[in-house]
Amino acid sequence: MLIHLSSWPEIDARLKSGDPLAKTVVVPIGSNEQHGPTGLLGTDWLCPEIIAHDLEAQADQLIVAPTFNIGMAQHHLGFPGTITLRPSTFMAAIGDWVSSLNRHGFERIYFLNGHGGNIASIEAAFAEIHAEWSFASPLKQRSAARDAIGDRAAPMGFALKLKNWWDLPGVTALCNSLFPTGHGSHATPSEIAVTQAAYPDRIKTADYSPRIAPTGPIRDAADYRARFPDGRIGSDPAQASPEKGRQIIDVAKAGLLDDVTAFAAERLPALS
Repeated sequence: MLIHLSSWPEIDARLKSGDPLAKTVVVPIGSNEQHGPTGLLGTDWLCPEIIAHDLEAQADQLIVAPTFNIGMAQHHLGFPGTITLRPSTFMAAIGDWVSSLNRHGFERIYFLNGHGGNIASIEAAFAEIHAEWSFASPLKQRSAARDAIGDRAAPMGFALKLKNWWDLPGVTALCNSLFPTGHGSHATPSEIAVTQAAYPDRIKTADYSPRIAPTGPIRDAADYRARFPDGRIGSDPAQASPEKGRQIIDVAKAGLLDDVTAFAAERLPALS
């Protein structure tokens, strides 16, 4: 079930259905930033969205939220088309997403991430959310939980999880076998391949020079553009293909289903 293509009565019915995955929601999250001369600017939010939507099409018990498509990308601002949020804005927005979803009764909120630059801020946002809950009085905790699900034994608020799509079971091993050299860390052939599989009419080509991009530290936007003039870091995206992308998506989908199912099965302590 895709929340943005559903009506509120449909979401309400699913939450009350008793399905094991009914109170777990997947939030694809990424960034809109340059991915070298051929990569789509939306690559980092498209990859988790593609994987989650592909899985939902086969397993409609999975609930997927709208994609959180702007993240932490200030170091890419030297390239046109990049859009970024400040860390404080990003963290506040994550908090509001969690509060909104939890208010309706979602107890487990699973962020499927596609951008390494988001990780520190997402984890910091989780820490702030947990701290706010922990410092609330027990009465306030019970009241908040029961506002969401009614006057009965309420779960202990919520559980949050962050997972990078490339860390799903089997994905890294497959990517290493498909791209033993020139995978790199930005504008990688694996992420480019995933977008090519989903959007074959948007495939772009270029003469890369050097074939494998240089590597180095990531600092601010001006330093990044000077170190990596075409935007790539250590990668050779010319190795990407829709066929390789489809292999990656299929392995990622299987890993996502297993991971979300295990997360949904976690028990939350009850508030008496």
